[in-house]
Amino acid sequence: MPPIRYLHLDVFAASYGGGNHLGVVTDATGWSDAQMQRFARWTDLVETTFLLPPSDPKASYRVRIFTPQKEIPFAGHPSIGSAHAVLECGLATPRDGLLWQECGAGILPIRIEGEGTARQLLLQSPKATVEKTGADAHPLLGAALAGIALGQLPPAYVAGGRHWWLAECADEASLRAWQPDHAAIGALAKATDSLGLCAFARSSHPDYQLVVRAFPAGVGIVEDPASGAANGLIAAYIAHAEPQGLLAAGYTVSQGREIGHDASLLAHIIDGVVWIGGRTHTVVDGRLNWSGDV
Repeated sequence: MPPIRYLHLDVFAASYGGGNHLGVVTDATGWSDAQMQRFARWTDLVETTFLLPPSDPKASYRVRIFTPQKEIPFAGHPSIGSAHAVLECGLATPRDGLLWQECGAGILPIRIEGEGTARQLLLQSPKATVEKTGADAHPLLGAALAGIALGQLPPAYVAGGRHWWLAECADEASLRAWQPDHAAIGALAKATDSLGLCAFARSSHPDYQLVVRAFPAGVGIVEDPASGAANGLIAAYIAHAEPQGLLAAGYTVSQGREIGHDASLLAHIIDGVVWIGGRTHTVVDGRLNWSGDV
């Protein structure tokens, strides 16, 4: 297999090293499913993506997303990072300020705002549905939320591409200091076939209006430093519950500081449509030498 351009990215970073890692194989033409899975297992990143020509003429490119264990149809930071790689490598030309990503969740638009180091990419989140609300929405929810005071919105089970439990906490300080019961979150995730629990709190900080902590125990991750898909569901829930509220048009998120990261995500809510994004940095730009053998 000839060398292929490979990028290692820092997605949603407020500063270098603050975001979520992503590996991108920029041309996976000819790779089998098994080869992609083997490489994703070798990188051992939360997700590795593989770029391909689109199969639908409406799309700008196609992406396949793999964790070390399996392929998944959609995730937020791999989508934003893959779009960044497409632009960096000149693999597609935006149309009216948009790239159109083909993935397992369909064809999704990605907005391009700004240029150069100021460029930010925002993904249109899949339509979200609030399926359950309330602290009693599931028998295992109370244990997963033990040790944290809740905020004004009730906990919710929300679907949109993937399922998450969402919980607003009373204040930023208590959320940042919270030591959750990860086993209880894992039990809730398993029982409800969800990714896990995403907790958020409002903030008066001048640089961000929401603090988020995500615990995707359903895929074996203790805490995620930057969660595009989960933040899309939070934004949809807030817009649904508080259509005239201060956050209903959008806000900035701080995430990851509790585990040594510093991510910054943007949520724009336009005519009820949620866009989630931020900046991406290319940290490594090199050539991948990978055997075609499985």
